[in-house]
Amino acid sequence: MSDTSDLQKQRQQKLEKLLGRGENPFKARFHRTHLLSQIIKKYKGKLEPGSATDEHVRVAGRLIAKREHGKASFAVLKDGSASLQLYFTLNDLGEEKYQFFLDLDIGDIIGISGTIFKTRRGELSIEVNEFSLLTKSLRPLPEKWHGLKDIETRYRQRYVDLIMNPEVQETFLIRNKVIQTIRDFLGNRDFVEVDTPMLHPIPGGATARPFITHHHALGMDLYLRIAPELYLKRLIVGGMDRVFELNRSFRNEGISVRHNPEFTMVEIYQAYADYNDMMELTEEMVKEVVKRTTGSLEINYQGEVLNFSSPWQKYTMLEAINKFTGLEVSFQQSVEKLEEIARANGVPLTPPLNKGKVIDEIFEKLVESQLVQPTFIKDYPVEISPLAKGHPESPHLTERFELIIAGREIANAFTELTDPREQRERLEEQLRLFGEEMGKVLDEDFLRALEYGMPPTGGLGIGVDRLVMLLTDAYSIRDVLFFPHLRPEK
Repeated sequence: MSDTSDLQKQRQQKLEKLLGRGENPFKARFHRTHLLSQIIKKYKGKLEPGSATDEHVRVAGRLIAKREHGKASFAVLKDGSASLQLYFTLNDLGEEKYQFFLDLDIGDIIGISGTIFKTRRGELSIEVNEFSLLTKSLRPLPEKWHGLKDIETRYRQRYVDLIMNPEVQETFLIRNKVIQTIRDFLGNRDFVEVDTPMLHPIPGGATARPFITHHHALGMDLYLRIAPELYLKRLIVGGMDRVFELNRSFRNEGISVRHNPEFTMVEIYQAYADYNDMMELTEEMVKEVVKRTTGSLEINYQGEVLNFSSPWQKYTMLEAINKFTGLEVSFQQSVEKLEEIARANGVPLTPPLNKGKVIDEIFEKLVESQLVQPTFIKDYPVEISPLAKGHPESPHLTERFELIIAGREIANAFTELTDPREQRERLEEQLRLFGEEMGKVLDEDFLRALEYGMPPTGGLGIGVDRLVMLLTDAYSIRDVLFFPHLRPEK
């Protein structure tokens, strides 16, 4: 039998002993007067070593360390806000209660009452007058939990990761602040937060393989949304001029350090605006998120210093390919010539191919990783931008941009296509190219909405997970998701 199994058996025996004495080791509630962080904040730097207060507090949390010293012992309590030392004595508790403390296990959740003091060594502590076991821990916490060898276990058992590694909780507090800042920023600019369906009758809004489910009462297949875009545009048609949705979307594709099957993004639509307006909005909003979450416009990410001060770099896609690779590519070249350039430079290509797709592959494989500082890449090929308005200066381009930071796409935006006739042609072409693979069906209701008339509109999507990765120096998207998707546990 393993050491862990032996320890679990010992804890089970302690549980049975408690139950045999008529004690409840899984209590319903405990009245707290303070979080540990509130005590630390109040008394930090205000008590002399060896001094005490008469303030009585009631706190609760998980026992994460014990040092037994005969008739007086120290322990460390951890709640959701901080950790603090506890001091237990035989004189304060009496023999029976002190022995009960000695029988507690690391991981047990307890409630205590006591007074604040500072040890002679200067450690802020609580002298315990009374305590109770609130939840008996039946499984021992791991002794060694840090390091790469445990990384998948940490993702799989995030609850243990949060207990053992305080910095993990900080990542998710930053994530919460990012989301709240986005809401505040948009709300202050008269955008209305809305909810649209997560179950779609047909997949749409982006080119990706969907997840399929079945509704038994309606007798129909439904698709987990790959993007909320087409529903949000319906709201613009309906007269809601500024809307956004912080949404969870789903794509049935590969998993990588940048991709999880479900992910969070914010999509924003503004009537009477174009992609230049959305570019300005993106820069302002991301800067505010960075400033409010880090206190600075400079952050360190994976060894690089990222500077978010304005102005950010801007290139067209064709300009960026030429600047960062020296290659000359254009729509005047044949698709065969573009394929030849791509393959000569090690760019893998997957049919079906057209000029726009080949140029985009060249950009993604050869240029994107070189864009470290915040950079807008604009004017994307029409073939890969079926929902974007055509560029007035070229029939091959659209008014679309992406924001690239640290070699990763963070945002994607368009001047939205409002002509229902052209939109039908574009969607029919996408259906011809990708319909069977992606489960695509023409969205006739969306086209009907456009026929009622959609005002000039700018649309923007920002990957929240990837933005949080930047702000927490996380290499993998799994580090910023509480419960990332993994293969089944063996």
